[in-house]
Amino acid sequence: MTKLNEIRDNEGSHKKRMRVGRGPGSGKGKTAGRGVKGQKSRTGVAIAGFEGGQMPLHMRMPKRGFNNPFAKKLVEVNLWRIAQAIEAGKLDASKPIDDAALLAAGVIRRVRDGVRLLGQGELKTKLDITVYSASVSAAKAVEAAGGALTTTAKVAEAAAEA
Repeated sequence: MTKLNEIRDNEGSHKKRMRVGRGPGSGKGKTAGRGVKGQKSRTGVAIAGFEGGQMPLHMRMPKRGFNNPFAKKLVEVNLWRIAQAIEAGKLDASKPIDDAALLAAGVIRRVRDGVRLLGQGELKTKLDITVYSASVSAAKAVEAAGGALTTTAKVAEAAAEA
């Protein structure tokens, strides 16, 4: 049994950091491993991507695409995932299903700007689902199972226009 005053790290588990610029005996003295002279040997150098005045590669390449800052970040959920949660007993098919219920059941990790329902898989149970938006195939599948689908996207857009 080890005593409290004998506890220490395993041999070789902790390596001391190299102290540069601390004399010739250290092996990293004088120039501290930076070589001799020049901009790179000085402190505060930021020349990553600099090509000696020539137009850098990242600026020579053409710009592509567009990133819409107003785009909604939706969480996508397929029908098979909801059916799987119902079979596992994590979701109650008799109660209305919305983003909070999906989050509580562990079907989605986070809500973000809303939930989009996609039509992969099939539903065997009648459901009352409220999501931000849904694909056409998902809407058909929910209605074919005898359920009701409510989307809040049009409500949110109408409120934004008013």
